[in-house]
Amino acid sequence: MLQDGRPVAVTGDFDGTVRVWDLTTGTPIGEPMTGHTSGVTAMATAALPDGRPVAVTASGGFGSTVQVWDLTTGTPIGEPMTGPIGGVQAVAAATLPGRRTIAVTAGGGTVQVWDLATSTSIGKLMTSHTSIVEAVATATLPDGRPVAVTAGGGTVQVWDLTTSTSIGKLMTSHTSIVEAVATATLPDGRPVVVTASSRGGGTLRVWDLTTSTPIGEPMTSHTSGVAAVAAATLPDGRTVAVVGGFDGTVRVWDLTTSTPIGEPITGHTSSVLAVATVTLPGGRTVAVTASVGDRTVRIWDLDTGTPIGEPMTGHTRYVRAVAAATLPDGRPVAVTAGGGDRTVRIWDLDTGTPIGEPMTGHTRGVEAVATVTLPDGRPVAVTGGGDYDGTVRVWDLTTSTPIGEPMTGHSGGVLAVATVTLPDRRTVAVTAGHDGTIRVWNLSAGTPIGPPMTGHTRGVTAVATATLPDGRTVAVTSSSDRTVRIRDLTTSTPISEPMTGHTGTVEAVATATLPDGRTVALTGSSDRTVRIWDLTTSSPIGEPMVGLSIRALDVPQQRGSLVVFAGDGIAVAKLYIN
Repeated sequence: MLQDGRPVAVTGDFDGTVRVWDLTTGTPIGEPMTGHTSGVTAMATAALPDGRPVAVTASGGFGSTVQVWDLTTGTPIGEPMTGPIGGVQAVAAATLPGRRTIAVTAGGGTVQVWDLATSTSIGKLMTSHTSIVEAVATATLPDGRPVAVTAGGGTVQVWDLTTSTSIGKLMTSHTSIVEAVATATLPDGRPVVVTASSRGGGTLRVWDLTTSTPIGEPMTSHTSGVAAVAAATLPDGRTVAVVGGFDGTVRVWDLTTSTPIGEPITGHTSSVLAVATVTLPGGRTVAVTASVGDRTVRIWDLDTGTPIGEPMTGHTRYVRAVAAATLPDGRPVAVTAGGGDRTVRIWDLDTGTPIGEPMTGHTRGVEAVATVTLPDGRPVAVTGGGDYDGTVRVWDLTTSTPIGEPMTGHSGGVLAVATVTLPDRRTVAVTAGHDGTIRVWNLSAGTPIGPPMTGHTRGVTAVATATLPDGRTVAVTSSSDRTVRIRDLTTSTPISEPMTGHTGTVEAVATATLPDGRTVALTGSSDRTVRIWDLTTSSPIGEPMVGLSIRALDVPQQRGSLVVFAGDGIAVAKLYIN
């Protein structure tokens, strides 16, 4: 709940964004919060000692981070905290004696405690699980001890958060992985933990936290595994568990009697992977559920089992690439490549609305897009398909239809596309592939020009084109082999030796002409540096710029000194080059 009394839900997405939603109106509050460089896999909410409501979010994968966000201002608090190798699977929050607000994160086989005021770790890593820790929740025992409850594999463990030591025996009776954990207090005052497993129909079990013993019989009813669980107290005093399943349903269970309440709640069209509960200002207890498949967040009245308001949307399947163009009628448009839904879409940049139907044809995710105007005046988009597609397709942006047949040649996914007009006035696309080759295509004829260009020892991640002061048209390519290469597009031959200096995968390339007439390339790498290269001499200009892990670069109009960086976020910088 925000300081103004509004109840909110906080959601995280595989696109790395965090959003805040007003549960009374079902509308988003503020802009998405960005900063994670990979998908948000876990989150929790808490209030700091000064009263500020915060969210704690964690990202998965290598290079995972834990970030604290001020929910009132939508801004990060402190620096990101580094998560374990392999990512964070779960987060919970608690208050220790002395009013310290902490987060408990679970990742790999370890559990870690963080002080949210200082963004530092507290105590030692807690280890005893022999498999990945999938879930964590916090509670307070009758003797006042704050504890964390973690689930890994088929076991559940209780930890004293003051001493970072385990309490009691492992709770073992699930026959498959425990995916979710929630804590609650029964009407008789007993603190309990509710655990949910994933396989088959999935089972729900209730455990006495003081004795580490099961209460009642296992509860089953989902047609596939249980993915998420939360606990709540209804207005009539009943303590319930709200369970989201891989079958897309939400179910409510009375934890005292181990019986279901009402019929399964339906509405989601895909697995329900997250559940939270809250009491609205009018006294209604609601569940907030999120589905990764249908990309919606829904609110449910737990008394009636009915939805409240319309589904909340805003998170979309990830977009892999975007390019801009101008239609013949003067409308500026964006063309987006859907890495997840395999479609290409056109958007009116004045109104923010889609133009025409999605363009389909790629059989895998669309990894790259570029735009150009053909000699006959038609604006087109050129797209590249991912692995097991590997095709290059041309689309008429006025009619939203394909032009010609798909162009084939790459033996793996097409990771990058650029367009340019050669000195002989042919309009071409330059594509770079996972197979390490660069290919040039005549867009009017739909045919390749010359043999594939090789040299990179690993996949080619980015390509840009430029015209040198002597009139030669070149392609600048980068690779996970950490090099940058220049090739003459007329002769298909390399110009100079590879340019080296980056210590990580070179993710992005852009070209520009400086005010003094020099043609340069800017490259961004996972080594968190941006480098500038003189394309005539193939030598670096100045020192590397350090800061962002760059995924994309652009130089507006390709002339001037403004550069747009995208990676951990978006930034605009002005270059001052001697």
